[in-house]
Amino acid sequence: MQKFQFKQFAVNQTKSAMKIGTDSVLLGAWCPVNNSPNTILDIGAGTGILSLMLAQRTYAEQIDAIEIEEEAYEECVDNFENSPWSDRLFCFHAGLDEFVEEPDVEYDIIISNPPFYSEDFKSQILVRNQARFQDALPFEDLVEAADLLLSENGIFAVIIPYKEEEHFIDLCAQVALFPVKVTRVKGTHNTPIVRSLLAFKRYELATLTADELVIEINRHEYTDEYIELTKDFYLKM
Repeated sequence: MQKFQFKQFAVNQTKSAMKIGTDSVLLGAWCPVNNSPNTILDIGAGTGILSLMLAQRTYAEQIDAIEIEEEAYEECVDNFENSPWSDRLFCFHAGLDEFVEEPDVEYDIIISNPPFYSEDFKSQILVRNQARFQDALPFEDLVEAADLLLSENGIFAVIIPYKEEEHFIDLCAQVALFPVKVTRVKGTHNTPIVRSLLAFKRYELATLTADELVIEINRHEYTDEYIELTKDFYLKM
């Protein structure tokens, strides 16, 4: 599917190495926005799906995205321009290292669906490797950027493999970013946890409550919780 139609916008994904997937939709729908964000940063934007979802969910006046891969960047720009929120969305063609060199904005939300296949296997397609493998955007670099660019009351939100959760939380703790919301995701009730949705702030909660989200009861039969989370976006929810 080259074009993905949501309720309020469409995403062209002809050029991008990584297509629209459940991870991005989960993160875009789940990310806390209760701090009334005015500025948002999407790191490793791909098609721009996360920026578009947060444009729909918030009144943020400035939503910046960065994407290093040229064809994905071009597609992201097109998706932004064709959306109802084109005046609030801007994509930079840059790597994270370039972007943080001269920061002039603090962001109320920093969101990322980072590449996280850290195994040795690589495909022969460079752009797909950049989109999929952690060495294209190491977690350490992502956390360092969040620390540098996050506003005082900002929220840093990611989706990562469950097996990386403890490591990622430890990395954030090293720069005094602490989890305030954790949701662990399972495909069905009978399958293991595969993803962790994590949100961090600059202060530590006295008690952190974590919950679970199950996506499907059976194939294409979705749980009430998943429907409730994504119903503002998916056409058939």
